[in-house]
Amino acid sequence: MDDAIGQEYQDQIRDLRLPRYEQIPNVGLYLEQAAKYISEYLAPLGDMALTGSMISNYVKKGLLASPVKKQYSREQICYLFFIAVAKTVMSMEDIRLMIRLQKEQYTPQKAYDYFCTELENALHYIFALKPEMETIGQGHTVAKDLLRTTIIAVAHKVYLDKAFASIRQTMAPPALPDKPCK
Repeated sequence: MDDAIGQEYQDQIRDLRLPRYEQIPNVGLYLEQAAKYISEYLAPLGDMALTGSMISNYVKKGLLASPVKKQYSREQICYLFFIAVAKTVMSMEDIRLMIRLQKEQYTPQKAYDYFCTELENALHYIFALKPEMETIGQGHTVAKDLLRTTIIAVAHKVYLDKAFASIRQTMAPPALPDKPCK
């Protein structure tokens, strides 16, 4: 175990498993249900929670299709998982381009399941839960390479956030100055 990361954080990452495409409810989720569903899965990763207003903004900005009868489909939930994770390291314009590239190359199920597997793969490697990153899938496309690079950046950011949080927990609070500053 890495000294900078507490066991609790490693355990959170070890236990993290995003739902695969077929495991996501296909009945349609209302705005707040979708936000809660995604946020609960992403909670171990830190600051990736979604709110209803964030989702509404993604729809307004064209990152996501409008819900049908105010319900978000399985495919929309997949895109929301990706957006929630990618927004920590990418601009909205780059996320839009990444989604477009993925749509041109892969079915939503294949793209999303690859994203989940690759994210878990990178996190387990970065958090020293396995000795090396596995090669996921076959072949190389620009879309696949960009997604993998994005996921690696996210995994490093999650690691940094958790390492600093762990260090802060073990440090004594700063001493107050004896005399007020002038």
